[in-house]
Amino acid sequence: ALSVLLAKEDPLDAYLFENPSLLFDKPTETCIFDPYNTHVLGPHIAAAAQEVPLTEDDGRYFGPTMASLADQAAEAGLLRKRPTGWYWVRPDRAVDSISLRGSGNRQINIVDEASGAVIGTADASTADRTVHKGAVYLHKGEHWLVSEYSPQESTALVHAGDPSYYTQAKSVSDLRICTRDEEHKFGHGLLGHGEVEIASQVIAYLRRDSSSSEVWDETPLQLPVRTYRTHAVWWTVPEEFCEGLGLKPQELACAAHAAEHTSIGLLPAFATCDRWDIGGLSTLCHPDTNALTVFVHDGAPGGAGFAEYGYQIADEWLNATLERLKNCPCAAGCPSCIVSPKCGNANQTLDKQAAIVLLSNYLS
Repeated sequence: ALSVLLAKEDPLDAYLFENPSLLFDKPTETCIFDPYNTHVLGPHIAAAAQEVPLTEDDGRYFGPTMASLADQAAEAGLLRKRPTGWYWVRPDRAVDSISLRGSGNRQINIVDEASGAVIGTADASTADRTVHKGAVYLHKGEHWLVSEYSPQESTALVHAGDPSYYTQAKSVSDLRICTRDEEHKFGHGLLGHGEVEIASQVIAYLRRDSSSSEVWDETPLQLPVRTYRTHAVWWTVPEEFCEGLGLKPQELACAAHAAEHTSIGLLPAFATCDRWDIGGLSTLCHPDTNALTVFVHDGAPGGAGFAEYGYQIADEWLNATLERLKNCPCAAGCPSCIVSPKCGNANQTLDKQAAIVLLSNYLS
């Protein structure tokens, strides 16, 4: 653990290095999980029916949505509903026909085109970014180059290689607030959480030099728009408050983007998750809030509980975000504060100093 901390390669490592009590003084981690996420619960209910047929009484174990989810599994051909309950009807095992490791999405098989062996899998929700055609895929310390990506066939063909570059996907996304579960005054604006709908599309990838991270070139991609619903936490900054900060609109947008990145990197310090389990979006004026808004959302369809927990501990979490921005010794931004390995626009439009101005005044 100490060797990881000494590396200080992202906001979480650096923050824990500066606050070791978070590692050594707490007897347990804060594990966050939403067992009633239908994308997770549905496949597990179907798998349970293979072991023992489900009855209405099993709702005491699986919650009030069990019956409706079992009916959906029956419509999908996984179960059959009879007067005595729901029965598994397929000849194969549940583990072979449905995903129990993720959120119910199909897994993409990563296949060595030379041998035909499956060397790994990728969740369908992240495969567009990680195993698109031309991507460099790292598996067990070995580099593979993706020659073909067929999401319809759940397959990515790869061949071994040792390139002197790595790839980074570029994407565009849009977010719509579906429900406002809670919202209250926070800082100089509002804090809220609820269900959101996200539409995202990978549009290109960059090749970056392995040693310097210098961009070699950019290659466009034609991949579909992916839409899903999940849970998000957001904080808004009213226009009249922004006007008093002395920042130009472009600086404000870059400040919000930088604060978004750092807050995503630090949420795992409070909720046991990985930065790849969550995402974010910031905008100068979101149509659903009519204000500058920063969103942090769960990466899994249906949500996983991370964003809602972020809502509960927002004061501590966002003050830690400000502390990381102030304490990071870099001048313009680095992987220990605002630079993110998963940024959809390759870490463009970031302003560390403007983010400090924004958060310092907003939280005061």
